[in-house]
Amino acid sequence: MKTRLHVDWTRCDGHGSCAELLPRLLDVDDFGFPVSRSGERDPVVPARDDDAARHAVRNCPLMALRLYDAAS
Repeated sequence: MKTRLHVDWTRCDGHGSCAELLPRLLDVDDFGFPVSRSGERDPVVPARDDDAARHAVRNCPLMALRLYDAAS
């Protein structure tokens, strides 16, 4: 199982704090919205970034982030 990071676009307001907390996974577009560095819609969270991803989920001001386990 792989942990993936999902952004709920109906909640995201482009604050960009998630990209600051997860610079290896996310970047921001010209409007401050997060974009995956891997190009995947829901990027895989490497084990080394697990704590940072959980921190980002807890600290998203609009609760737009979610972690989930996926087979691939």
